Amino acid sequence: MNIRTSLRSLVLMVAVLFPAIASAAESAAERPPEKIIIAYSSISGNMAPLWVTHDRGFFRKYGLDAQLVFIESGTTTVQSLISKDVAFAQMAGAGVVQSRLRGSDVVMIAGVINTLTFKFYADKNIKQPDQLKGKTVAVTRFGSSTDFALRYALDRYGLAPEKDVAILQVGNMAAILASLETGRIQGAMLSAPFTLRAKNMGFPLIADLQMLGLEYQHTGLATTQALIKSRPDLVRNAMKAYVEGIHYYKTHRAESLAILAKYLKTTDSDILTEVYEDVGLKLTAEKPYPTLRGIEIMLRELAATSPKPTAARPEEFVDLTFIKELDSSGFIDRLYKTTTVVASREEQRPAPAPTSIKEKSAPANEKTKPIMGTATSFAILAPAAGSREYTVEPGDTLSYIARKYYGSHLKWDKIYQANKPLMKNPDYIYVGQRIIIPS
Repeated sequence: MNIRTSLRSLVLMVAVLFPAIASAAESAAERPPEKIIIAYSSISGNMAPLWVTHDRGFFRKYGLDAQLVFIESGTTTVQSLISKDVAFAQMAGAGVVQSRLRGSDVVMIAGVINTLTFKFYADKNIKQPDQLKGKTVAVTRFGSSTDFALRYALDRYGLAPEKDVAILQVGNMAAILASLETGRIQGAMLSAPFTLRAKNMGFPLIADLQMLGLEYQHTGLATTQALIKSRPDLVRNAMKAYVEGIHYYKTHRAESLAILAKYLKTTDSDILTEVYEDVGLKLTAEKPYPTLRGIEIMLRELAATSPKPTAARPEEFVDLTFIKELDSSGFIDRLYKTTTVVASREEQRPAPAPTSIKEKSAPANEKTKPIMGTATSFAILAPAAGSREYTVEPGDTLSYIARKYYGSHLKWDKIYQANKPLMKNPDYIYVGQRIIIPS
C-alpha cells in the first residue's frame, strides 16, 4: 500500500515538474543572441579574420549577435572602446599601446598579425634608398603601424626621418597611393592590396619589410579590462568565435576570397589572391597570441620621444587569459586536427628563425638550376651533390623556402646551415640573393 502510494506521488510530481522543466529548456533554446558591436580600423586584408568570423556566423554560434562597424582612425577606435560604444575592436597594436600609456584600460586579447606586412614603393625615378634624401614620403597617421614601419626602414637605410626625409600623414592607404601617383610624395609604405596596385602602376619596390623577421604587434583584437572583469564569459565566447573564424579563413579558400571581395570592394582575382596568400595564409596566426617581444620593440621605439614607455612592461598591454585557455584545453588544436595546416605564426616565432610560410608547396615538375659555383661568394659554399640553387624573391623567408622544398617549415635550419658562411642572420635574406637548397 505504501509502495503504491509512493508511486502515485512520484507520478504526480513528474506531471507537475515536467512542464516547468520543458518550459525552462525551451526558454534557453529561444534566448536571443546578445547584441554586441565590434569595430575594425582599416579596409585592408589584415581585417579579414574578423570579417570571416562575422560573415560565416561564428559569433552567432557562441550566442553573440555581432554588428561590425568601420572606424578609420586608431585613436577614435580606442576611444570607442573606452566609452563602451563598442565591446571589441580589431585594430593596430600601436593604438592600444599608446592608449595604455595614457592611462586607459584597453588591452590586446589576441594578436592575429605579429609582424610588419608592409612593402615600400618609391617614385619611378628612385632606384635605391639613398635617393630618397630630400624627398617626401607618407604614412596613414603619425604613431600608426605605417609610421613605425617607415621610420624603421629609413633608419635601416641610414636616413634620418624628418631630417633627411619629410613625412606626411594622409589618412589611409588609398590616399597614400594616390599621392604617390600624382607625385605629391616620392615614397609610400603600403600593404596588400595596395602593394599589387603600386606594382602594376610601375612603381619600384625598395623594401619588403616582411623579410626582416621583425616581431611587431601589427593587428590584434582588443577590449577593456573592465569588460573582462565584468563579463568574462562574453569575452571567452567572442574569443572562441574568433579562433574558429581564423581556422575557417585559413582552410576555406573560395569562401574566404568571396568575403575579401565583399569588404575590399574588388573582384580583381590577382589582388584577392595576394591578400589571401600573403596575409591570410602566411602571416595570420592560428593561435593568435599577442607578441610580447613585438610590443617591447614598440615601447623601445616610443621611448625615444617619451619617458613613459621606459618603465612599461609588455605584459601590461595584453591579457592572455582566454587565448591560453583555448590553447591549453586543446580547443584550437582540435580545429586543425583534421585539416591541413597551412600557416602558424605562434608555433614558429621568428626568434631566431623567420617564421612566415606559404600554403603552396613546390610543384613536382618545378625546374631548379644546379649549383654552378660561378659567383665568387658561392665558391666557398662547396654544395653537396644534389643541392639546388634558389634566388630569393619578395616575401620569402627560410621557413617558407623550407616548406616549399622539404614540406615542413621546421627544416629552415637545414638551409641556414648550408648557407651560414654567407648569411649572418637567418632573418635577413634579401631579394635577388642566391642560396643553396641542400638535397
